[in-house]
Amino acid sequence: MTDSPYAAWIGRSEQTTEQLSASLAKRIAATLGENAPAAGQVLPALWHWAFFQPAVAQEDLGKDGHPARSGILPPGHNRNRMWAGGRVEFHEDLRVDAEVTRTTTVLKIEEKNGRTGSLLFATLRHDYVQDGRLVIREEQDIVYREPSPPILGGGDALPLAGWQESITPTPVLLFRYSAVTFNGHRIHYDWPYATEAEGYPGLVVHGPLIATLNLRAFCRANPQAKVRRFEYRGLRPLISPQPFIVGGRLYAPGRAELWAGNDTGVAQRAEVIFD
Repeated sequence: MTDSPYAAWIGRSEQTTEQLSASLAKRIAATLGENAPAAGQVLPALWHWAFFQPAVAQEDLGKDGHPARSGILPPGHNRNRMWAGGRVEFHEDLRVDAEVTRTTTVLKIEEKNGRTGSLLFATLRHDYVQDGRLVIREEQDIVYREPSPPILGGGDALPLAGWQESITPTPVLLFRYSAVTFNGHRIHYDWPYATEAEGYPGLVVHGPLIATLNLRAFCRANPQAKVRRFEYRGLRPLISPQPFIVGGRLYAPGRAELWAGNDTGVAQRAEVIFD
């Protein structure tokens, strides 16, 4: 990495402490159509993505709605930023109203060439500590791509599922998820920007929202399972308001493969390891 122009960014870190407030948990629950957990109860899987979001001032946002300056990450140089996937290890449960500290560290930055041009990949590690113990360790993959028409079709056909749920991603759902996660990325709520500036046929469903609904479907179908690891990867965008399926199947003891997609193919793949 010594020859990389991004070598100086590797290992940079920042720390944030936040209370997992019951009021925000209620808003997440209302957005997802769930019962709200009370103070002291378990925060459902992946709801922690609504917390620890920096309160960036309006004048510090770029034209796409993301922060113009990326903190511990290098600048994207006018490339479009996307959440590409990640890996989450669950050691213990997060609790509503608990005080939690997240330490974020830059693990890797590398440049690659893809079908849509030059891509800059960054991997962050998030360590969440509650009551002095590591509760969740997460790696998040972010990709910066040059402005280009998005790849919308050509995915593999949806596999035969052991369980599945149908999701209709209405504009209101996307707006409310953007609100509870304090996500200003305009492709999720600003139809003229999404279609005219970035070339999508409509509003784009958030990758983290898809992952959250996918893991929720697994937990509903396997209520006795204790999730230990969740790995997910976005393959192509899903567009509102076209319905899509989240589903999966058990393929080995303690292992399941999950997917999300529609009649044009798989848009996100995931794997769960559980007890």
